[in-house]
Amino acid sequence: MYLDFYGLSEAPFSITPDPRFVYLSERHRDGLAHLLYGVGQGGSGGFVQLTGEVGTGKTTLCRLLLEQLPDKTRVALLLNPLLSPVELLETICEELHLEIEDARGSLKTLTDRLNAFLLKAHAAGERVVVIIDEAQNLSVESLEQVRLLTNLETATQKLLQIILLGQPELRELLDRPDLRQLAQRITARYHLTPLEADETETYVRHRLHVVGSERLPFTRLALRTLHRRSGGVPRLINVIADRALVAGYARSLDSINERVIDEAADEALHGGSRRRRRLWMSVAAALALIALSLMAWRWPRAPESATEAVAADAPAAPTEAPADALQRLLGSHQESDMRPWQRLAELWQWPATADQLTRLAACGGRIEPGINCLRASGPLGRLGKLGRPVILRLRSESGFASAVLLALDERQARIELGGEILTLPRSLIELHWLGDYRVMWRAPEWVPATLRNGDRGPGVDWLRERLAAAEVQEGLEGPIGQGEVFDIELERRLRRLQIRLGLVADGIAGPETQMALASYDEDGPRLARLELPRG
Repeated sequence: MYLDFYGLSEAPFSITPDPRFVYLSERHRDGLAHLLYGVGQGGSGGFVQLTGEVGTGKTTLCRLLLEQLPDKTRVALLLNPLLSPVELLETICEELHLEIEDARGSLKTLTDRLNAFLLKAHAAGERVVVIIDEAQNLSVESLEQVRLLTNLETATQKLLQIILLGQPELRELLDRPDLRQLAQRITARYHLTPLEADETETYVRHRLHVVGSERLPFTRLALRTLHRRSGGVPRLINVIADRALVAGYARSLDSINERVIDEAADEALHGGSRRRRRLWMSVAAALALIALSLMAWRWPRAPESATEAVAADAPAAPTEAPADALQRLLGSHQESDMRPWQRLAELWQWPATADQLTRLAACGGRIEPGINCLRASGPLGRLGKLGRPVILRLRSESGFASAVLLALDERQARIELGGEILTLPRSLIELHWLGDYRVMWRAPEWVPATLRNGDRGPGVDWLRERLAAAEVQEGLEGPIGQGEVFDIELERRLRRLQIRLGLVADGIAGPETQMALASYDEDGPRLARLELPRG
């Protein structure tokens, strides 16, 4: 009922999931990176744990994860964990489309059937992932059954990766002494926190932008009040903002102030009890304030000088706004466009053939001897630390388009999209970016894809050299020694650097860690740093 009044094509704050409205804060991108690590880069099996308060976006991240699954990934998604151990195992098998009619009720038969499936999937190069939502509702017995599933393995690799999504109570549950064996198998933990005040404003603007809003119907103080009353929880932001728009329409308010937000929050969070306590306020005074606000909004402002009057009448310069330029390019270019990959190869001074560019765009690990490509996910701040040009997948209404990130600072980013170079606010990039990127990097062809404690060979010596160079630049410890054996000391120092870089601190030099270490090499292209305007 308020759509026409505020110039909206549809309700912007519906709590129904819709991928068009997805806004990812930096913490959401970190959370998604942990989930993608668990599916794509984990390899060691075990558990990935993501927790957060109700309404902070866990299910949204799960949906995004399902959209970005690597090729050859089989997923069992459990939305109702209130199951006995045997029911849990039956549900996992059903989600993986296993024939279990003759095995129902038997834990051993179900486990054997699942193990045979996992071995077959492993032989075919497939990953198998179990995702359990609302995992805080699992019983201790069911959690123990889930732990036992991680015992399914070959001589060198776990066959099953398990992701647990839950409310903060899940952390308390896993702290129990009788579940310490499970807790020790969690390879990555992340707790999703609510939005900050500035992120709340960006979130509101984003949702309004999606539905065609040409102006912000909330005052700045209203947005601060919205953040305070919602606690930065996206679901509560939606509920309160929607009620505020209804109230604003009912009162014909062009601009919604903090009082309307407070009343909407009282209705949404406390059933109107606080609002009833405020009825002592004078109706006449409230109407007068609303009338003054409307007059101030609508009253034409007299020009302060003749020069200003002339400027107001002069036609605007035909300069395309950054947001309009980005929308135009996103709408006219598809992800299949090879120009970004050609540009990335040129930056690395690699004369790639058409076939090599095709393999580079697939980004499946080692492209050619010494040439690697990595799919990863994380916030823009991490890309700034990485300091390398990367391919960003930017989302539009028609799909995804690939852009090359060329420069970055605290406020702006420069990208190349469709052969055009744009300098944009970082916030505008983040509105169209889900956090995933593709990065090219170099390493000697004899360095294996993964190095871990106990490994030997020249690849370990390369790792020591790169880690030593990284520590010097980070101002950490001095010489790390030499040798072709991956020992405890090398693992300790690698974990510490992973923590500083915002990577999963598993002490394993997988592709993402090797790429980060290679970024400390002076050879190769670097991200430019934009000059901030002075004054």
